[in-house]
Amino acid sequence: MKQTVLSTNLRTGALLVFGLLVSLGALAQAREPSPLQVSIWASSCMACHGPEGRAEGTGLTIGGRPADDLLGKLMAYKSGKLTATIMHQHAKGYSDNELRLIANYFSTLK
Repeated sequence: MKQTVLSTNLRTGALLVFGLLVSLGALAQAREPSPLQVSIWASSCMACHGPEGRAEGTGLTIGGRPADDLLGKLMAYKSGKLTATIMHQHAKGYSDNELRLIANYFSTLK
């Protein structure tokens, strides 16, 4: 009898700990990333689109463009409606919210 109670208590405790970990993970994902994190994501765009989103050469200047325009393009690349050398693949690496934050970041650059 003691063995069954102990075993049940251990299972119940393990389930509670698991539930807590799942809840903490959901909370961590629900938080908006810091501005630093967004700028780190955006820095990968600068290889083609130039420092601060001002292209120097063949890339398209994206700094200062309206966020809605940028997000529309990013979502079109992600969905496959638009293709390019790399953009359609690159956009698929981000969540919709991350793309929204990146678009907002570049829209603030002048």
